[in-house]
Amino acid sequence: MEQVKLRKRAIWALFIVFVLYLLLVILGNSNLIKQKKYPLKFEEQIREYSTVYQVDPFLVASIIFIESRFNPDAVSMRNAKGLMQILPSTGEWVASKLDIENFNETHLLDPETNIQIGCWYISYLSSQFSGNMELVLAAYNGGIGNVSKWLKEKKYSTDGKQLDYIPFVETRNYVEKVLGVYNIYQEIYPGLEL
Repeated sequence: MEQVKLRKRAIWALFIVFVLYLLLVILGNSNLIKQKKYPLKFEEQIREYSTVYQVDPFLVASIIFIESRFNPDAVSMRNAKGLMQILPSTGEWVASKLDIENFNETHLLDPETNIQIGCWYISYLSSQFSGNMELVLAAYNGGIGNVSKWLKEKKYSTDGKQLDYIPFVETRNYVEKVLGVYNIYQEIYPGLEL
């Protein structure tokens, strides 16, 4: 009789462990949990400037996540600033194209200005690289001049149109990270699509 009770308890214990495991798996894959890990802030500005400059809002959100984790006050060791980590020189150049008056680098800490400049710059890079997302991301991180140079070298690009190998480890990792987050954002924020 005692063995039957022990067996029943063991079966119940296994059942409870199984149910808890199942709940953890389900919760671990839910969008709610993923949204905590991969937040989406400044959605209105991302939508607005993605529309104005015809860029993918998922790409913009993914870049912001990787660059600053949505911290508008982020400043890198290279002095890139704001949500999209824009260098002051790039910000100044883009601001002149957009006729933003009295621009100075502190404007890059303003989320709206930063996203506007970042979206315009992504659009510009996209026009330079025929909309190839990997090249756009490589140029965003490693510089447009470097990507143009790599495309001309057979050891990095066999067809001159796409990169087979990105020689900068930081840029190679950056492209992989942004593309990974891009896929997650498409999955958990389907309403962001324009």
